[in-house]
Amino acid sequence: FAEYLTWLMGYETLCYALYDRRELVEAIARRLESYFTQCLKRILSFERVRVVWGSDDMGFRGGLMISPADTRKLILPGHQALAAMAHAAGRPYLLHSCGDIAAIMEDLVRTVKIDAKHSFEDTIEDVRDAKRHYGRRIALLGGIDVDFLCRADGPAVRQRVRDTLDVCHPGGGYCLGTGNSVANYIPLDNYLAMVDEGRLYAG
Repeated sequence: FAEYLTWLMGYETLCYALYDRRELVEAIARRLESYFTQCLKRILSFERVRVVWGSDDMGFRGGLMISPADTRKLILPGHQALAAMAHAAGRPYLLHSCGDIAAIMEDLVRTVKIDAKHSFEDTIEDVRDAKRHYGRRIALLGGIDVDFLCRADGPAVRQRVRDTLDVCHPGGGYCLGTGNSVANYIPLDNYLAMVDEGRLYAG
């Protein structure tokens, strides 16, 4: 929802429109919600679909792309509708969002009712800190920082995996993986070291 508003209008145009053409932004937001709920209705008719992955980058390193109030009004209702549909069909609703979205995390947990969150960047929030904040209420996915994976050596990667699992594994609700998408510039040996160390840790 946030991504499509930005892509359809252009970010600068969206920012201006939030001030002087709010009715247009609201109309597009409602149309996106209508479109994606119809898509998900069809998708959920397939039994093989076991989870719903809501991917929507709502932030950047310094905060949300638009204000918390506008995010709550224009973006989160769409995710809430999709999460409700997923839950009614017995599937969890997982959210991927890049950026610093701390301002709306309580909304995502309490109102949208996401089951898990993905995308963690050390410069924004270490997944080990997120475990302490939200680990009893939602699952956490990934968290081995992509920049770290690119710059570290194998032993450091293995140590980071062990440290992360020591914090995030107790109590369940954690899935080891990269903090963001597995980019093709991540050294393959480092990626494989992460996976291998996770297997060794699990026995």
